[in-house]
Amino acid sequence: MYHVFLAILFPFDITIPVLGGIGKTPAIVALTLYALLPIIRSTYTALKQIDSGQKEAALALGMRKKQVLLYVELPQALPVIISGVRVATVICVGIATIAAAIGGGGLGVFIFRGIATVNNIVILAGAIPSAIIALIADWGIGYLEKILSKPQFSRRSWQKIRLLLLSLLAFLVLIFWQQATNTSPMITIGSKNFTEQVILGEILAQQIESSGVFQVKRQFNLGGTFICHEAVKAGKIDGYVEYSGTALTAILKQQPLKDPKQTQGLVKQAYREKFGLAVFPSLGFENTFAIVIRGEDARKYNLKTISDAAVYTPNWRAAFGYEFITREDGLPGLSQTYNLAFAESPQSMELGLIYRALADKQVDLVAGNSTDGLIKVLDLYILTDDRKYFPPYDAVVIFHQETLDKYPQLTTIINRLNGAITATEMQELNYLVDNQLQSVESAVREFIRVKNF
Repeated sequence: MYHVFLAILFPFDITIPVLGGIGKTPAIVALTLYALLPIIRSTYTALKQIDSGQKEAALALGMRKKQVLLYVELPQALPVIISGVRVATVICVGIATIAAAIGGGGLGVFIFRGIATVNNIVILAGAIPSAIIALIADWGIGYLEKILSKPQFSRRSWQKIRLLLLSLLAFLVLIFWQQATNTSPMITIGSKNFTEQVILGEILAQQIESSGVFQVKRQFNLGGTFICHEAVKAGKIDGYVEYSGTALTAILKQQPLKDPKQTQGLVKQAYREKFGLAVFPSLGFENTFAIVIRGEDARKYNLKTISDAAVYTPNWRAAFGYEFITREDGLPGLSQTYNLAFAESPQSMELGLIYRALADKQVDLVAGNSTDGLIKVLDLYILTDDRKYFPPYDAVVIFHQETLDKYPQLTTIINRLNGAITATEMQELNYLVDNQLQSVESAVREFIRVKNF
């Protein structure tokens, strides 16, 4: 299943470097690439199946090849061509949900949020409307195919088609008009694809909106660290929240450091010089990697540290996020430091699924985040990093320097968040969203009201 997902996501991946970032444009290009195959294939098949005698007769009557194509071949091939368009449309409606991973928006946002919070209701909120849209598109194009299959179009049929096209055009004009008349500066905030990141992105977005000067566009649930970094570097988003240790090891490819201030200082300097990005001071808490097992296993074997668990891992199965398996501060170094071995190769798994897989005993050990709310909810246990392997992971705001230069007041607005969030408060926010099923917007709104930023 994972390989199928990668195959589907591949066109989205190649559009990121080619088109310079995230958003709707790479998503549209990727979907266009997907749609081409069934359309081209159906067109080719339809034209090849036309009786060659009809084409020869048309040529014998004095028609040119272009006229034969327009007046003989295409009218007969049109139903099959429309059938290919119909298939391509239905496929694209389903695949379009994946565009949420690169900031394309749409109903996929609900699906990714549902996966991240292990919430089937939110998943269905995205999946069911997607299915309904696919059915409506299938019926609509099927109806058009039926009309075009008639030997002659009635005047009423043409009126229906023109009305449909005019309605679509009016809808597009309305959208562009609303965007064109919006005069307030627009700041785009991104986030990675797990609960805490969406919450932090929303805190940053609401803090900026509270100034009354800026509007904020949210590009949440992006694929991960590298997509967010490339997006802010290319100016596709203006800012997002990163972790200092992640920036140092995953982005800058530096060896982990133990000193939080030294880590932040090095990251701040390197980001300014290499990428033209500003790194703000810590938001006040650290979210380090957490090696997590089931609470019942911790109690049964009296496990408290990663070293304690290393004795049992040869009989255990493990699952980690895609980044963790390859990162400098991830699985390779962790395995070497603690001499970890597993019963089988660790599984690569979406971050939103690893806790559920652990709780359901599909795996026995995962790498999560120390402030995740689901750890408490699912009776999971964080093993102590007794050999101090993981570097500091202070949450810091990363912002495009050109945006700060253009709007200097943003610096003052963002600086109000410096040191304002504790690890306990962050875990509580994660708990409210993951377990109490509060919306991110309402949880953050109440948090900002209480903190009085």
